[in-house]
Amino acid sequence: MTRLHRRFLASLAVGLIALTGSVQAQAPEGGRGYPARDWPLVGGNWSGSRYSTLSEITTDTVDRLAGAWVTQLDGGAASRASPVVKDGVLYLTGGANVYAIDARTGDGVWRWQTPAANEQRVPSWQGVGLSDDLVFIGLRTSEVAALRQDTGELVWAQPVGSVPQQFGETVTTAPIYAQGQVFVGVSNGDSGGQGRIVALDAATGELQWTFFVVPRPGEFGHETWPQDSDHWQLGGGGVWLVGTVDPDLGLVYFSTGNPVPMFGGELRAGDNLFTASVLALDMETGERRWHYQVVRHDVWDADIATPVLLYETQVNGQTRKALAAIRADGYLFLFDRETGEPLGPVEQRPVPQDANQLTASTQPFPVAAESILPDCSFWRDKVPPPFQLNCSGFTPPTVDQHTIVAPGVPIPRVRVTPMSHSPQTGYIYAQGIAMVGLARRPADPWLSNAGGFQLTLPDSVGIIAAFDPRTGQVVWKHEVPSSLLGTSGPLTTAGGLMFRSAPDGVVEAYDARTGVRRWTFQTVAAGPAGETRPLTRPGPAVSYALDGEQFIAVPMGRELWAFTLDGPVPARGMPVDDPWADLPPSGPAPRETQVIETATLIENPSWSIGGRRYAMREHAFSPVRAQVSVGVPVRIINNGEMTHTIAARDASWATQMLEPAAWEFVTLDQPGTFLYHCTDHPWAIGEITVVP
Repeated sequence: MTRLHRRFLASLAVGLIALTGSVQAQAPEGGRGYPARDWPLVGGNWSGSRYSTLSEITTDTVDRLAGAWVTQLDGGAASRASPVVKDGVLYLTGGANVYAIDARTGDGVWRWQTPAANEQRVPSWQGVGLSDDLVFIGLRTSEVAALRQDTGELVWAQPVGSVPQQFGETVTTAPIYAQGQVFVGVSNGDSGGQGRIVALDAATGELQWTFFVVPRPGEFGHETWPQDSDHWQLGGGGVWLVGTVDPDLGLVYFSTGNPVPMFGGELRAGDNLFTASVLALDMETGERRWHYQVVRHDVWDADIATPVLLYETQVNGQTRKALAAIRADGYLFLFDRETGEPLGPVEQRPVPQDANQLTASTQPFPVAAESILPDCSFWRDKVPPPFQLNCSGFTPPTVDQHTIVAPGVPIPRVRVTPMSHSPQTGYIYAQGIAMVGLARRPADPWLSNAGGFQLTLPDSVGIIAAFDPRTGQVVWKHEVPSSLLGTSGPLTTAGGLMFRSAPDGVVEAYDARTGVRRWTFQTVAAGPAGETRPLTRPGPAVSYALDGEQFIAVPMGRELWAFTLDGPVPARGMPVDDPWADLPPSGPAPRETQVIETATLIENPSWSIGGRRYAMREHAFSPVRAQVSVGVPVRIINNGEMTHTIAARDASWATQMLEPAAWEFVTLDQPGTFLYHCTDHPWAIGEITVVP
């Protein structure tokens, strides 16, 4: 037992001794149906569909929407949690705090914060769960705790991971409460170990069952891991995101993360169940009832990185209970949530192979379905030479490939933010980032730093989209700068609207059926003239009602905003007309230097499995963006293992061929920003800004 763990248990015991009486945890009203007056779970209800039946704020009245109140979160913490609302109180997490806030005024009711003696006991950024009288939180110490709803006093805390805690283990999911149980996932920080799903007794915190994502010897699925090693013990499969429940079926559903090492497929032969999967578990026993793996033998970090949602649909004239899960490349998978049977045809398509990484020969794709992300034609004219666009999906990031660019490699980017389903339109709403990247990885399989920033490739693009699961097609979508996509995610309402927020402080509403933007509100004031607004990480919006009045609440960094019709709090300026204008360049800022090296050292952080590890990226200048002064000699040194000849793209200067460890001075006499490259390896590109 670690000193930190002993200290935590000791402080916990003191808190528990002070409590008297029994604690009864009961289901909050509204967990089964769509929320209206309250918003009792982070996803709205047990389905996680993020839909409110409130309809006072509509496409006709939304232009009257303004701030009802705004409050600073105590302690200077920032929040991107989805609040929950019950009986006129909002509950959310932020930094090392759990907040209870008056939903009418924004005044604080109580605040629970991490004791100074245990700075690691930080709540999940995704938010909290509620019963009738308890608030449940996941902790960075891989524990779940319960607080009294009325006072914030600690009632119980229970370890749900390894004891002692492994590096990377934490509870990032917001707990789900249903029928006397609390369900959470345990993530692994991509540092090895095994993700798991855990059920606890809500009243006492007693551990009821644990489901390990990577099967043990003798369990179903263990044969999908190497049989001649114990690598399965490091297999990964972290459970990062909040789940959903269907108490009528007795099932709880979670999505699972990637295997470990992330890009080192050569160490883990097989499909690697149950990573990159949807899991349906029996609520009472934790037994697997069904699963579906959306990425076999993942070497792309292309798992399901968005919470699943439950909804009802018509199939051949019959109502079916459905589950929607979106893969990181933007393809939506739809299942019968009782049986796990896909609701539409799914085919196994051949994909590019890397024999060294033992890649799977095929990957599943919904037939005739459309990704919310743009296809390869979107990038065809945007990728400049010497790069060549490879449109083969699931191209493995290989050790020796430097010129191939593949959509979404190495990391497809429909990630983290929740989806929403509107029964009014039948659409599912989601967001993600479209990008291209280098299909490249270090030779060391334990190094997860693949690709890296590459000059001259097109910037990524943020996508906000509505998808019709009945047709498999995208109904409408918008492109925004990826830096302004944010961590919010959609909220839909019976008023026909879809709400979301952005990192530049904009809260906006779209017509849920047509995608027309109907309302914007600026919560962050502009800086001095010529400066862009500071960026924050907003949380998902929620809706609730007090005395028949509808509110929309949104965490915006260190502030929490609530909106209502004809609210008294004005906007802080106007949203930027063109969000693409005046954005800073993507990638690192120029670094003032007089030395440029031809290769870059990369490393994994010390908490990664295998310890701190290093490699040289031979074709990445260090720094990739340099700032030098006019007339000051700059030394270009070959710190790699190959010969390199460095030259300006405009042919204004060039070095001799540099052997390893050799260098040459270059003096630039004209101010400006210039690209240069290695003439032998033209995909090695750098940038120099020359200042007077």
